[in-house]
Amino acid sequence: MSKTAILVDGGFYRKRAKKLWGERTPQVAANGLITYVRRHLHEHHLTHELYRIFYYDCPPVDKQMYHPLLKKTINLGVSSEYIWMTQFLDCLKEKRKVALRLGILDDSNSVYTLKYDAVKKLCSGSISTSDLTENHFEMTIRQKGVDMKIGMDIASLAYKHQVDQIVLIAGDSDFVPAAKLARREGLDFVLDPLEMEIGHDRDLFEHIDGKRSCGNPYRKEQTSESLAPYKA
Repeated sequence: MSKTAILVDGGFYRKRAKKLWGERTPQVAANGLITYVRRHLHEHHLTHELYRIFYYDCPPVDKQMYHPLLKKTINLGVSSEYIWMTQFLDCLKEKRKVALRLGILDDSNSVYTLKYDAVKKLCSGSISTSDLTENHFEMTIRQKGVDMKIGMDIASLAYKHQVDQIVLIAGDSDFVPAAKLARREGLDFVLDPLEMEIGHDRDLFEHIDGKRSCGNPYRKEQTSESLAPYKA
């Protein structure tokens, strides 16, 4: 039986899962994540052994930030987003075979910015500054250290031959150099973009062994035959 490591870009997964399957409580979201990733262990009539689930993310920011529309300072440490994320990470820590790989958020450069749709509407004249609400703004904070941790773990798993397969749940092509390294070491490398198109698929297939997404984890568990097949 082949051994599989599943690596999850948490920032991407959380955002994509919310868009695809709606908002969930921290406990339900953590259970949904585990249900989802474990579907990758069943490939048609094959069953893979789970080595470990590596989850990469950043703890929430606990600081004061000025909101330009409200003209006041917001305490992020008591926000609903802070509470949700803290509880979500705590739930994952309790899960068997889950290893958290946490980076940090660059809170020194964090700001509230207008969302892209709001900027388009302002430029087109469909709304004016007096029409802006809190919903038109989003907090912009960059992650630090997450991509590096993903790359290092892929390299370590490959060089030590601890697994036969790596499944990466991610939404960009930054992983390509690490994927090429893993494949040179003989590992099967599968990408799960959560049903999202990433760049030019033809170019992407040069650097991975398959691409697959596994459906809604909050629905009744699907058989491996009913899931989106691996593309090769």
